[in-house]
This record gives sequence, C-alpha cells and structure tokens, in this order.
Amino acid sequence: MTDGRTSRWDENAGAPEASAFMHVTAPKGATEVKGAVQINPQEDIYLLSFVTSEKNAEGIAADLRPEEPLKLKKADFAPDGELFRHLGLAEPQTLKGARSAGVCPPCVKDDRRKKVQWIDIYVQALKDDQARVYLKAF
Repeated sequence: MTDGRTSRWDENAGAPEASAFMHVTAPKGATEVKGAVQINPQEDIYLLSFVTSEKNAEGIAADLRPEEPLKLKKADFAPDGELFRHLGLAEPQTLKGARSAGVCPPCVKDDRRKKVQWIDIYVQALKDDQARVYLKAF
C-alpha cells in the first residue's frame, strides 16, 4: 500500500504503456521488448527497452530529434537508482561504450510527444549489428 509519497511500480503497465506514452514503437522483429512504469509523487517514469538492428536504433534516436546526436559518455554510476534493473537489465549509464542523447520534446516542437517532458535514449552496440535501445521518459 502506498500513501502517494513513495515510488512504486505499476504492476498493470509494461512495454505497451511505455511505448504509447513516448510514441515510440519497437521496430518489427525487435526482441527482448521490456517496459515498465514507475508511479512517483512528482512525475511518473516510463521505461522501454528492446534489441533491434543498429540501423533501427539509429533511426529511433533520430526520430526523437535530440539537439545533439548520440555520443559516447564515460560509464558512470546510476544517479537515479536502479530503474532498468526492475526489467532485469543493467543501468545504461553504467555500460561501457553505450551512446546516449537526451531530448525535451516540447523544446524541439515535437507535437507527437507534447505530454513528455524529457526522453533519455541509450544505444548499446551488441554483436552481429544488433543494438539494445534503452528509453527513459517522464
């Protein structure tokens, strides 16, 4: 039971709800599609992750219209706890070689995502031209 001041996972929400909120669809043929919604006192956090081709991952990142392209960042600790661990995944900012970008949809006049304040995207290269996409939005 929660009193509205603590975070909790919405047991009835997963990849479809996160996908709908972000207006991002896992590409046809994507595997390991996972999602979750964390209910918070301030703003809910939507998580979506899947494995797809490197080309599809790049296309998804471009479609979000970040001001800067995906770029490598030094692997770091996870400042906001262990969100993706809830999905059985490593936190993307802790992965060596993961590229990331962030975007404020209202700031780039993305009318498809008017209700989304921010989206972080991480792309982790895997073998055989595959990549794991991590999306976190609020």
